[in-house]
Amino acid sequence: MKHRVALVAAAATGLLTTGAVAAVSTASAATAGCSATYTVVSQWQGGFQGGVSFTNLGDPLTAWKLEFTFPDAAQKVSQGWSATWSQSGPAVTATNLSWNNNVATNGSVSLGFVGSWGSSNPSPASFKVNGVTCTGSPTTTPPTTTPPTTPPTTPPTTPPTTPPTTPPSGGSAPTLKVSGNKIVTAAGTAYRLLGVNRASAEFACVQGKGVFDGAQPDQASVDAMKTWNIHVVRIPVNEQCWLGTNGTPSGATYQQAVKDYVTLLVANGINPIIDLHWSYGSYSGGGNGNCTDVNATCQKPMPDAQYAPQFWTGVANAFKGNNAVLFDLFNEPWPDNADNYASAANEWKCWRDGGTCGGITYQVAGMQSLVNAVRGTGATNVILLGGLAWSNDLTQWLTYKPTDSAGNLVAAWHVYNFNSCANTSCWNSQIAPVAAQVPVVAGEIGQNSCAHDFIDQVMAWADSHNVGYLAWTWNPWGCSGGNVLIQDYSGTPTDSYGSGFKAHLLTVNP
Repeated sequence: MKHRVALVAAAATGLLTTGAVAAVSTASAATAGCSATYTVVSQWQGGFQGGVSFTNLGDPLTAWKLEFTFPDAAQKVSQGWSATWSQSGPAVTATNLSWNNNVATNGSVSLGFVGSWGSSNPSPASFKVNGVTCTGSPTTTPPTTTPPTTPPTTPPTTPPTTPPTTPPSGGSAPTLKVSGNKIVTAAGTAYRLLGVNRASAEFACVQGKGVFDGAQPDQASVDAMKTWNIHVVRIPVNEQCWLGTNGTPSGATYQQAVKDYVTLLVANGINPIIDLHWSYGSYSGGGNGNCTDVNATCQKPMPDAQYAPQFWTGVANAFKGNNAVLFDLFNEPWPDNADNYASAANEWKCWRDGGTCGGITYQVAGMQSLVNAVRGTGATNVILLGGLAWSNDLTQWLTYKPTDSAGNLVAAWHVYNFNSCANTSCWNSQIAPVAAQVPVVAGEIGQNSCAHDFIDQVMAWADSHNVGYLAWTWNPWGCSGGNVLIQDYSGTPTDSYGSGFKAHLLTVNP
């Protein structure tokens, strides 16, 4: 961040039900009826994904309202799709959206939701559509002059076509590679990186706070991530702590803590991204008044030639052969600001080639040298490369893209509401052309408030352009300054920012 120190429940069998008041006519009787099926698609401790589908056996519908009651008071719908969902006590209602309000005779509607449960997760016993209990066969009702009320809802720009992927509940994270402008699994299935940043390993070691700010990640904390539908976790790390040249703990102890977290995430189906966040280098120029220490205690303009290649050789050796792990070579390059925006060409050359760069008083390791360091170990892991302006500028990323023997490079983009490129017009003109040719992942998204209005715009745009995104940050640091997702490592979301991100994440696929 800029300037910052199919399990199916036994009870979930097909239920034949009726219901659905048809379009109303005062001239003739109306026929109504439906069949419905309820399924627990997947279940994990305290949470599950449910599915409901119904088939209209009566006259065509122009509006519908599905109702059912959970048998257990602890069962709750937390997020749903393809309907407007609400719950009062155990009673659940799903009303049509404007794009799926019409249901022809023998037509079907499929709905889904993510919910929570307590001691048990039994299936509902019956369903209603438009107030009529379903029996599985059509019935004729007297004429009526009062049509069913169409729910006042705003249609999505693009109606969802598939339910969200459930939180990973078994199996290792997929191995990943680049194919064209997509990240894909070993089977060739497109896979977007959607998740969070888990900060503190970049600073805690140089501040005497341990590796992860006194809270080494454990299984419970990863289980909490699963309930958010998190599939990727970016881990910012400290160059000198990894190499053992500064800070405590450092060296082998620090490395093992990072490796243990990576192993835990992969085993739980979550892809880790190792990110070089804080690095060595004596810098006293402009652009970041808090970054004058030669040691890795702040965000420098560029990685240093003295230690950064050594760092990436070590990290690549540690994780080569495990392509579920990704590498983000440098958090937020800003040689343009250090050089006072003197020449875009020179700044991008500095970014790629390193060496002596304007405004930077140490020898710079360019992105090409770091790619070479990784590939020199034989590692073929996917590599992310952030652009200029704290990774907010990708305008010449394609022009200066380093060569890669593995062909596994991804453009990393960071976007906050205070960045220069922070609106859809800029994203359409500057980011979309890059995303058309190579995968783009927004490694950090956020806003300097506890609301989620800005990240909502980012995520909607990214969803429509096949761009992945990871929110800053999965740490319980209080949301007064913004960008904090959780109140505790049990995954309790912050009231607006965290709740808004979680709600959206539960509706999208990787």
